[in-house]
Amino acid sequence: MPASGRSRRAWGWHPLVDEWAARIVADADVRPGQLVVDIGAGRGALTRHLVAAGARVIAVELHPGRARALRERFAAASVTVVEADALELRLPTRPFRVVASPPYAISSPLLGLLLHPRSRLVAADLVLPRAVVRRYTEGRRADAGRGRWRLIAGRPLPRRAFRPPPKVDSAVLVVRRR
Repeated sequence: MPASGRSRRAWGWHPLVDEWAARIVADADVRPGQLVVDIGAGRGALTRHLVAAGARVIAVELHPGRARALRERFAAASVTVVEADALELRLPTRPFRVVASPPYAISSPLLGLLLHPRSRLVAADLVLPRAVVRRYTEGRRADAGRGRWRLIAGRPLPRRAFRPPPKVDSAVLVVRRR
């Protein structure tokens, strides 16, 4: 149980199971040397597979204990751990990708930050609530980014892809620059 005395489920943290993290990174087709930001890195489930793919990783984690554990776990790898609120993050000034399972509560503002016209984002694979993925790939909201971005509903994730499982269905939102 976390220091606050609340369970992971109570504060909304649902880490990916390793086999699903591996599938998400494989689907993202990360190449050696690419700069990849892992927002909400947690224990490093995605980070581990990004490193194995040869990426240079910026692992963003708000929780101080998890950030410290990430620094220790990936000390010998090409990983920079940033302890920060994802919505206050200064994005890289050079082209970068995002492969992440961010906190669901920040889905929409995070997408606004990543898809900002000055962002150097070239691609993203984001694990989000399935309803958010639908909103961004169907209807009016999808049309807003169509000129510069292609937004596609990617792999659906069953609730068992997380421990503990969330109460909502999830999917990967695939974002590619046109």
